[in-house]
Amino acid sequence: MSESAFRLFNEAFSLAAELLYAACFTLFLRPFLKPQTRARTFCLFAGYLLLCLSCDALPLPQGSFGPLLIALLTALAPLAGLERGAAFLLTLLYGNARVSSGLMIESAYFLLERALPLPSEPPGVVYLRACMLVTLFLVCHASLMAAMLCLLRRLLQTGPGRFCIFPQPAGGKLYGNWRIGSRWREVLCLSLVPGAGILFGQMIARILIEYRDGVLLQLYERHPGFIAAVPVLAALFYAGACLTIAFWQDMAALREEQAAWFVERQQTWALRARIRDMEQLYASTRALRHELRGHLNNIQGLARDGAVDSLKGYIARMDESMRQLAPPIPTGNPVTDVIVGDIQRQCLPLGIAFTANFRYPAQGAYDAFDMAVILQNLLQNAVEACEKAPADGRSITLTGRRKGRFFLIEVKNTFAGKVVFGPDGLPLTTKAGDASLHGIGLANVRREAETYMGELELKAVQQEFSATVLLQERSSI
Repeated sequence: MSESAFRLFNEAFSLAAELLYAACFTLFLRPFLKPQTRARTFCLFAGYLLLCLSCDALPLPQGSFGPLLIALLTALAPLAGLERGAAFLLTLLYGNARVSSGLMIESAYFLLERALPLPSEPPGVVYLRACMLVTLFLVCHASLMAAMLCLLRRLLQTGPGRFCIFPQPAGGKLYGNWRIGSRWREVLCLSLVPGAGILFGQMIARILIEYRDGVLLQLYERHPGFIAAVPVLAALFYAGACLTIAFWQDMAALREEQAAWFVERQQTWALRARIRDMEQLYASTRALRHELRGHLNNIQGLARDGAVDSLKGYIARMDESMRQLAPPIPTGNPVTDVIVGDIQRQCLPLGIAFTANFRYPAQGAYDAFDMAVILQNLLQNAVEACEKAPADGRSITLTGRRKGRFFLIEVKNTFAGKVVFGPDGLPLTTKAGDASLHGIGLANVRREAETYMGELELKAVQQEFSATVLLQERSSI
């Protein structure tokens, strides 16, 4: 190989390496783009390559490419369909994988270079040997880095915590209800180990090869123990990043279990309250049945004596007693009767005008417990919102109607202030305490709706909040 051909190879090699690294970076980030389009993928690839070539052309300090890539991608993350915290973390993880794999392969490259004899002549053989070694280095580095990035991507896409840092757009499923501040704190915690790995790689790169008094000094020649120590430390930094992500996934799973337990506890309390109401109703019904024979005897006696006025008054009082046993707002199902009636009783002392036009759909199409969960959460949220609204104008409207094979539930209520929707499409909670355990009522409603191939739609127009649930009959699922 001639010297001119060797120089041409060096230029082509640099371009091929940047293309390969750009492809690895793009393939690593592509699954997290929302939505995944060819245009966004190409822009991500082209932007990485353009930044890399610009850093090579400009007189920038060594190691400037990584910080610039992190800063630019974090700033432009919304354009790429990424959340800024996700973009920051993903870029750091990529940088750590690239640096760690490079340090591992560098040690093996040094040993391989020393194992192969260096021919003194002719120069063409020397050039060819150098081309083969650097090509082998690039292929091994790219292969190892791709494997490490695949493992990281699989970790990030596995487990219930994946959408907490990489949230779905509005309308997606809920996996936690954390504020932006807490997400950033978790991102920074996850970034400590990969950030330290990148800094370690930058330090080693600065002392790996030095020139002193015209003499080339290599770190591994001066300190042979570093040949094993450096790749081991690089592997530990990468393993630390993976273990941190795995630990975070476990913590996210525990938080989800805690939230599920909180929901079950709330539902248990609500069910106990409904059972107490039903027990009172049944006790009153049993008392009426026990007294019914006596009432019939009294009516017969009054009729026999011809006391018409007294008979009318007696029957009127009986009718009033029986009306008290009937649900205040009949819905066609005893479970929903109790829930709607309980909400109406809560509204009376609060000055909330409660209107219900709800009729339980056909039996068998929907489970009564599922319907109870939906109504209880929607109506209880509406009552809590109305409590904070001005006393005049408080209102809650419940409607339920069929549309073919679908059943539509809608709850409208007045509220005060401003509703802020989170990345999951649900309102951010304003309750004090652990935010991950509050505001999950609507998430539970959404989950119930999805079991019926339905959906939950939320709107806030002026000072009226509306929640609409669409359910599909089980017979058509």
